[in-house]
Amino acid sequence: MMISTKKLSKTMEENVETVKSAFHETADLKERSLLYNQTSCKLIYIDSLVDKKLIERNVIEPLLDCKTEAPPELVVKNAEYKKSADLEVTLKSLLEGSCALFTEGENTVLLLPAAAGEDRAIQEPENEHIIKGAHDGFSENVNKNIFLLRRRVKNPSLRVKTFSLGSNTNTNVSLLYIDDLVDRGPLDVLLKRIEAVDVQELQSAGELEELIEDNSYSLFPQMLSTERPDRAVSYLLEGKSVLIVDGTPHVLISPITFFSFYQSPDDYNSRWVVGSFFRLIRIFSFLMALSLPAIYIAVVSFHSEVLPLGILYAIRVQIEYIPLPPLVEAITMQLVLELLKEAAIRLPSPIAQTIGIVGGLVIGTAVVEAGFVSNTMIVVIALTAIASFVAPVNQMGTGARIMTFPIILAANFFGFLGIVLALTVLLIHLCKLESFGKPYLEPVAPIHIKGIKDSFIKAKKKNNALKQT
Repeated sequence: MMISTKKLSKTMEENVETVKSAFHETADLKERSLLYNQTSCKLIYIDSLVDKKLIERNVIEPLLDCKTEAPPELVVKNAEYKKSADLEVTLKSLLEGSCALFTEGENTVLLLPAAAGEDRAIQEPENEHIIKGAHDGFSENVNKNIFLLRRRVKNPSLRVKTFSLGSNTNTNVSLLYIDDLVDRGPLDVLLKRIEAVDVQELQSAGELEELIEDNSYSLFPQMLSTERPDRAVSYLLEGKSVLIVDGTPHVLISPITFFSFYQSPDDYNSRWVVGSFFRLIRIFSFLMALSLPAIYIAVVSFHSEVLPLGILYAIRVQIEYIPLPPLVEAITMQLVLELLKEAAIRLPSPIAQTIGIVGGLVIGTAVVEAGFVSNTMIVVIALTAIASFVAPVNQMGTGARIMTFPIILAANFFGFLGIVLALTVLLIHLCKLESFGKPYLEPVAPIHIKGIKDSFIKAKKKNNALKQT
């Protein structure tokens, strides 16, 4: 959209023609002529973005019925308005659902918000179910998402900063943090990276995450994505920042640590013993998802002596007539698992459930009866899949399943030594990884004793008003 001038002139028709040419005479750009206080006016708006009944009730009727000589901004019934002499501001406001009132002889325009209110109702997120706790979720409307956070954090220190990213899309992005609690170091890093974003289009939170995160090549996410307002608020109260991208029901939280991905709102809605138990299970599931297939391959290929004789005999009988080596078995079944998962995601819900259950049973039974894969390998891959799905955040479970492949290769060539080497390299990577200047494995590396109590286990809340007896 090429603009020849940045400022409006005092000629109303010239301003209207400039706006029309900027939009290339688009069919949904509407105009209406008005006469207010014996002065010619023109109302411009984009028909597909505004509520025409709202414009008629709040703008047109008050102007036509007015018998005084008050300025238009005091006559219209809009709760807010903006006057500008800048053409770019005018065009951007029109694209955001405002109407523009041009007056003859004025080099400023009155911009009145009148955006259509058609958006999705607040409902529970389908990807982050919990047993106890709130059942509302973010929507695609950035203002509604800010409302959900402000309703929970009634604190005047809650700050909201807005940005417009993408030269073609002009996507609204809001950054929220509590000024009294936020960690200034990561916040300054985040602000610099957002301001440095220079792209033509930005349509989702995932695209923004890739543009500003520390290491986009890592399989481990450095920002936590959530659809739950209660979860976002809990991190705001811990001094973290929340990024909301207009048009996306996911918000991004930063800085974040590895252990945050294995925490769930259910932990804080349960007794501390129960919450700690399930959190430890989730962290153990990460190690299980990474190493279980590799351990099986290492045992049957190199270290069969570690198994009791009865178990070893049962495994050897099963794999005796399997034509494929354990490495090919494991990789093939892992790929089949990913295919089934992708098919279940893309299909409609009733069909997806059928594919997930029947497809898994049929394929699993068929490959075992055909003699291509052993029963033990099916059990190992099934347990690995279950362990990866335990992660409350899907990104971390997906990363764990992908990391399984190089660890399997290391186990196939070097046995237990290969597993140790692969996990050591992974640990080094996690220790070097940062989230906006904060160590990814904090409070374990570097170690902070006070922080450990809420990483592996849920810290017990204490009422300071009650005296200990």
